[in-house]
Amino acid sequence: MLLTIDIGNTQIVFGVFDGHALRNSWRLSTDHTKTADEYGIVFSSLTRESGIPAGDIRGTIISSVVPPLTPTIESMVETFFHHAPLIVSSDFPFGLTLEYANPQEIGTDRLVNAAAAFAYYRTNLIIVDFGTATTLCTVTKDGRYLGGAIAPGVKSAADALHSHTAKLPNVELTRPKSVIGTDTTSSIQSGLMFGYAGLVDELVTRIEQEIGHSTKVVATGGLASILAPISRTIHEIRPTLTLEGLELLYRRKNDQETPSK
Repeated sequence: MLLTIDIGNTQIVFGVFDGHALRNSWRLSTDHTKTADEYGIVFSSLTRESGIPAGDIRGTIISSVVPPLTPTIESMVETFFHHAPLIVSSDFPFGLTLEYANPQEIGTDRLVNAAAAFAYYRTNLIIVDFGTATTLCTVTKDGRYLGGAIAPGVKSAADALHSHTAKLPNVELTRPKSVIGTDTTSSIQSGLMFGYAGLVDELVTRIEQEIGHSTKVVATGGLASILAPISRTIHEIRPTLTLEGLELLYRRKNDQETPSK
């Protein structure tokens, strides 16, 4: 079995694959103060409760946009799962031509998502990830990664609104009943939910105009299930796209490093 781990600024998402099938997945809050042992207790407890003993996990692949936390999780895997994990970098076999000024600047989560989406759909794509940042990645049907757009994430915007104003509350990130809010909470929810759906729709429209082609728009990330139905341009939600991409890259990397007989 394969352990896949995506370390984000707000959450760590991880899952276990049995072959190509995702057995289970979990989300944890990213905590820089936790030690490798503390993370290990959480990871091993959750997998064990799902009927997956640590000894059954024979490989691990990690994508991280939080460099200070990467060694902690790497050490956790070595201690609790008894093998060295693969760490995704910009030179992995993504199956894409990276038309980016400096590919090392691209978040590995964006590359993993793009690799997975292109492998599945083989068409012009925009991948929208609703995470700590809201990112859009553009991939052509011939596998060119063109770049995209980065905006503050919905939760980041909500937290900023709360922390920088004296009277505005922190609200639940859910779709309000109408665009016209009838109280402060629903007004903030309207601005965030409908506002971010509109942001994505406008960026998708402008990207399609620039590349001269319509695209398939795929959404992932923690808030995709809430925001995608509000959007006019998102076609499909794949909540575990990053984990699926990590499983794909693990297989590709192993094939690349296994000598032919």
